[in-house]
Amino acid sequence: MIVDKYNRIHNYLRISLTERCNLRCFYCMPEEGIELAPKSNLMTYEEIMGITRQFVELGVNKIRLTGGEPLVRKDAKYIINQLSSLPVELALTTNGIIADRFIDTFKLAKLNNINISLDTLDRDKFAIVTKRDYFDKVLSNIYLLLSEGFNVKINAVLIKEINLEELTDFIDLTKDLPLTIQFIEFMPFGGNKWDWDKGISRKTILNLVSEYYGSKNLIKIDDAPNDTAINYKIRNYLGSFGIISTVTNPFCSTCNRIRLTANGHIKNCLFSTEETDLLTPYRNGEDIKSIILKNVSSKYAERGGWNSFEELANPVNHNQNRSMILIGG
Repeated sequence: MIVDKYNRIHNYLRISLTERCNLRCFYCMPEEGIELAPKSNLMTYEEIMGITRQFVELGVNKIRLTGGEPLVRKDAKYIINQLSSLPVELALTTNGIIADRFIDTFKLAKLNNINISLDTLDRDKFAIVTKRDYFDKVLSNIYLLLSEGFNVKINAVLIKEINLEELTDFIDLTKDLPLTIQFIEFMPFGGNKWDWDKGISRKTILNLVSEYYGSKNLIKIDDAPNDTAINYKIRNYLGSFGIISTVTNPFCSTCNRIRLTANGHIKNCLFSTEETDLLTPYRNGEDIKSIILKNVSSKYAERGGWNSFEELANPVNHNQNRSMILIGG
């Protein structure tokens, strides 16, 4: 097992397949863009499989593919197919634009859990947030995936001037659809000009939801083990919603996640500025299991070592971290 010094067992690996994306969401990618790693510095298909097998041998039994946009990678279908041969639960986070091209691949791989990033239900706002005009495509693919029987969650980063007024519009999607909405607090990363004055806390969300639907109709439902979201539903609604409050109410005490970046670095925490290169030693034929265990054993108790909101909010600290698109969602 991969265990840290706080006895947290890490069995969940998030693999970024690419740094590339067909959207330009400002909270993920800096306005000035990013410098992509040379192709030679990125993991090949064979290296992804080889490194992943090492994690599985150490006890990882859940893998989520992320990016960038993981599905824009040319060999994404092949990678998904091959990873499905491992004794793991496969999941995916995508912006949904080309998900319709992968329906058969997902089914063959038994990849049933798909998170789709969608921050607004307004076509004009979508173009502002993403700098692209794919709103109709994303929405139609969400309905397609639901109709094909996939477990779909929508990830919405809440930002006051963008989508606060859409909070109940998102929740109303769950009235007749077996859909989960995950509201995510705006998080600080390199280059995203983070300011918590733009953020919306879990407390604020619950107050607004209680006021709109009535407190008696806001039902707390069970959270899965190691879940990042605190989950609720509206009485008699088919679907549900969750709140991922990384900034105001971190869930670090039950964290079981490890991130593998597209250039083969391991990050044991989303907020950590420290990374460990696995790709170079793997290419050199070295034992990477010991490197993995050492990296995770040194994991901080909370948010990459920033133990208070003030430390996390300090630009001197969070600007040392990579942009989200380079880490992997």
